[in-house]
Amino acid sequence: MEKLKKLLLVEDNEDDIDLTLLCLKKNHIVNGVDVVRDGAEALDYFFGQGRFKDRDLKEMPAVILLDLNLPKISGLEVLAKIRSDERTKRLPVVIFTTSNEEKDLAGAYQNGANSYVRKPVDLTQFNEAIRQLGLYWAVLNEVPPLPTRTD
Repeated sequence: MEKLKKLLLVEDNEDDIDLTLLCLKKNHIVNGVDVVRDGAEALDYFFGQGRFKDRDLKEMPAVILLDLNLPKISGLEVLAKIRSDERTKRLPVVIFTTSNEEKDLAGAYQNGANSYVRKPVDLTQFNEAIRQLGLYWAVLNEVPPLPTRTD
């Protein structure tokens, strides 16, 4: 049986975390979800540092749902770091944020975001956004291969 693709949710708002996980479950998207709550923790996750020092770096998420307004290190800075490293630059990143600032939208795409989705305020619309994101990125989309070392 094929292993389900894992998702990574980078979000500091506990209500948004709970709601996202609930909507995934409600829509029968049963993929595993790792959650990190700030930009520094996200970078630790990707590069096997801090509490993630023992994480298998060969197992990367199928998609990253990345908030922009994060403590410690902003979402745009996290995105830039992900894109600047050979090990993570191909990972699909969906900016999932409340920001409707044009500079954030432009910055996200300039730094290599695959998609930019504004979090709906309405619960029904939020559920539908999570359903569509989950189905596309966790079920339909093909994950890029991890780079192989050639030393």
